[in-house]
Amino acid sequence: MTKTYKSDLLAAVHETAEALHAHGVIDKVTMKEFDDSCLAPVDGITPEEIRHIREQARLSQPVFARYLNVSKNLVSDWERGVKKPGGPALRLLTIVKHKGLEAVML
Repeated sequence: MTKTYKSDLLAAVHETAEALHAHGVIDKVTMKEFDDSCLAPVDGITPEEIRHIREQARLSQPVFARYLNVSKNLVSDWERGVKKPGGPALRLLTIVKHKGLEAVML
């Protein structure tokens, strides 16, 4: 998955930190701090946007859930506003929103 950085300078800093982390010089907690400092946050997504993304792809909730590797009940909860997507699911939804479902299909 492509990372979006706050700036080109922070991209270079983060990539250096990742290399140091891979070699055991930086611990997991410090790497998390670099992630928070360097990576651009992903905006939230509304229940209406999630439904629109799914309907634009002409998919049922169960099929859409399978593409995102989540349960059909979770997709339903997102669309009703009972729960909010976070972490990897939010990133995937953002990618699908901007680039279409084909961007996450194998």
